[in-house]
Amino acid sequence: MNFSIEKFSATRRLVLQGTGAVALFGLGGLAAPPARAAANDKYPEEAFKLKTDKDAIQALYGRTAEASDKVKLDAPEIAENGAVVPISVTTTLENVTSISFLVTGNPNALAASYAIPEGTVPGVANRLKMQQTSNVIAIVDAGGKLYSATKEVKVTVGGCGG
Repeated sequence: MNFSIEKFSATRRLVLQGTGAVALFGLGGLAAPPARAAANDKYPEEAFKLKTDKDAIQALYGRTAEASDKVKLDAPEIAENGAVVPISVTTTLENVTSISFLVTGNPNALAASYAIPEGTVPGVANRLKMQQTSNVIAIVDAGGKLYSATKEVKVTVGGCGG
């Protein structure tokens, strides 16, 4: 039997490359639907430019929100550095389609907005920039209605150039 190591290495390399390509192709099929869904979502550019929370909410949702104890907003009482204020929101509401954060004292009120896919646990955490002490508002769109929670956060060093 005439067996060549060089021939075996080349064959092994081709097999490994082929297996890797098949694995990547298979994973690519799993990643494509979420990428397409995100690409079809309309970015709310105009809402992010507005100065007041009321204007931003109106531009983003077209209606007003009502305060709800089912929206749990977690934010610090005092933020030592306004450049990185940790914030999160969870809710027990059903059929949540979006969650947004607004900071009333910032030059542009809308800080973040998330589309929540169906079947996803409705909770979001982020680090926001805050220019000064102000209210942080969480808006939850659930079942076609808007719900909100508000908390004042005291900022000692501003994060938006302050």
